[in-house]
Amino acid sequence: MTNKRTVMPTVQLTGYIDVPENLLNEVLQALPDHVHNTRAEPGCLAFNVTQQTDRPTRFDVTEQFIDRQAFESHQQRVRLSDWGRLTVDVERYYEVTEHPSED
Repeated sequence: MTNKRTVMPTVQLTGYIDVPENLLNEVLQALPDHVHNTRAEPGCLAFNVTQQTDRPTRFDVTEQFIDRQAFESHQQRVRLSDWGRLTVDVERYYEVTEHPSED
């Protein structure tokens, strides 16, 4: 009997957002809740948003989710959230990749 496992790839997003200066203070105030809410989502393995010191309107973003479904659920939640409404006009530069899980 062969033991076959289905390996589901994790989904990773890397990139950055550019926040218009007129939204910077609001984004900085809303960011801790956004990070907290995302890290609490089922399937979230890692989520970090870091403001660049030399360019304060740019934030580096890294996300990792257990699978495509968890990632898509996150995207849907964000679109409907206060963060999503606040940042609807923020420019996003992301690369989404899938990696074999390390089970």
